[in-house]
Amino acid sequence: MEMYNPPHPGESIKILYMEPMELTIQALSERLGVERKAISRLVNGHVGVSAEMAIRLGKAFNTTPDLWMNMQRGYDLWHAKQRMKKETARIKPFTRKEMLQDHPHA
Repeated sequence: MEMYNPPHPGESIKILYMEPMELTIQALSERLGVERKAISRLVNGHVGVSAEMAIRLGKAFNTTPDLWMNMQRGYDLWHAKQRMKKETARIKPFTRKEMLQDHPHA
């Protein structure tokens, strides 16, 4: 079952961590060792979670980097599917027979 419009990871950071812990963007940026602007852009949904940021968030919030990467992947994939619905509707899947037949250039 596909999730409906998953939240941006930055929104989850804000709601699940920053608000309950009363963390400011400045305090979180200092804890993570990144510029304040980087956290502001992430929390406000202007950029996604990079692999490096996922590692930092995992360490700081005692989670795994995979949690943050999977959250970003889910967000990105859902939005890409919405943008590409019309385009992908025109794509005809290969049949099993087509996929199994010998290809002269393989």
